[in-house]
Amino acid sequence: MYIPEKKPLFRKPSRESNPYRIAVMLGILMMMLLVLRNLNSGKMTPLFLPTATPTRTVDSFAQEGETYFVAGDLEKAMEAYKQAVALDPTNVELRDELARIQVYSTTLLTIDAEKIKRFNEALATINEAIAIAPENSNAHAIKAFALDWMSDPNIAAGDRDSLLTEAEQEAVQALQLDSTNTLALAYYAEILVDEQKWVQAQSNISEAVDRDPESMDVRRINGYMLESIGNYSQAISEYQEAIRINPNLTFIYLRIGANYRTLQNYDMALEYFDKAATINNQLGVQDSVPYFSIATTYTQMGEFLVASTNALKGLNFDPGNADMYGRLGIVYHKSRNYEGAIPAFKCALEGCNAEESCEVRQCDSETDEMIAVEGLPLSNSTVDYYLTYGSVLAGMHRTVNGYCEDAMRVLKMVREAYGNDAIVMSTLNESVAICNNYGYR
Repeated sequence: MYIPEKKPLFRKPSRESNPYRIAVMLGILMMMLLVLRNLNSGKMTPLFLPTATPTRTVDSFAQEGETYFVAGDLEKAMEAYKQAVALDPTNVELRDELARIQVYSTTLLTIDAEKIKRFNEALATINEAIAIAPENSNAHAIKAFALDWMSDPNIAAGDRDSLLTEAEQEAVQALQLDSTNTLALAYYAEILVDEQKWVQAQSNISEAVDRDPESMDVRRINGYMLESIGNYSQAISEYQEAIRINPNLTFIYLRIGANYRTLQNYDMALEYFDKAATINNQLGVQDSVPYFSIATTYTQMGEFLVASTNALKGLNFDPGNADMYGRLGIVYHKSRNYEGAIPAFKCALEGCNAEESCEVRQCDSETDEMIAVEGLPLSNSTVDYYLTYGSVLAGMHRTVNGYCEDAMRVLKMVREAYGNDAIVMSTLNESVAICNNYGYR
């Protein structure tokens, strides 16, 4: 007789344990524990996190800065060194190099105020280096370099002698800290040239060349010393050595071109000015100065149309720069384009609105940027513009245009500032005499 199995009334029937299922579950649990431990230790990273960006090192920024300097791109070189200094603010060598490049970068600037600002930035950089390491010879040498270039008579005004004195003191201190510092010896020679101490300057720079003939700074300063005493051919040779060492510094090409132009070797002058423009084009740097150097050379050659074309090209690289309008005015004046010189000088010295500047630079008002220009104040670097402007206005005066009224106003400003300068007053008096003949006093 079959008796059916009793079923529990108050609980579910239990299932038998499956050993395989238990083994699988234990394996999954162990794997999860292993993953969790690796995540915590950093050996594994969670999925879907953003890709990590490599962190730039101080050395990488410093190498980038050096590369840009060798390539001739001083703006990018400064930016790279600033990044390096930000990462390692106590690194004196980085500040030294940044300040050195900041000084050299002033060769790219034409406005006095912009140059002074950059010099002050260089001094701030090197003063910070000296504060960190007062006994660092290179820091004092580069400060001497900065102060010397800042003593440029076109921008230093009454401070020139004090700047040169301080520069010499810094150079001497640098050599006292390290008598083998060739860079300090070379910078000291440059200061002595500016102080017109020719014999000592020549002795110092000759020793510096013997010590380190492969230094761009040393060769450049030797060229500068030779140029200052009128030895233009040897100066060219030394500048050529400087660009052999560092072939992309355009301001040295401009010095070579200027020396060839002084020797009236215009073809070679144009070649070096063109090389400077070519380097800038390759770097994507829009620098007006080489084109105005080319324009000045063609003016001396009597090729006024080509001169004006290059001057206009230079102006349109930097149409907001009042100094460029002054340079254009000089080119027009030498080319006897007096009608064109007047509006160019007006923009340079009195300022002009966007429509007036567009007319001077012969732009297309529909497609080109419209730029107003702020005039330049009277200074050592602009006095020639003011004198020439007054001269052109006086020479072009007619009863119908009343140019002498503006001429007398401009020339009065020059007289008040440069009344003790015999050369300036000689030119000024000739222009005043013209307007006196028309009854202007």
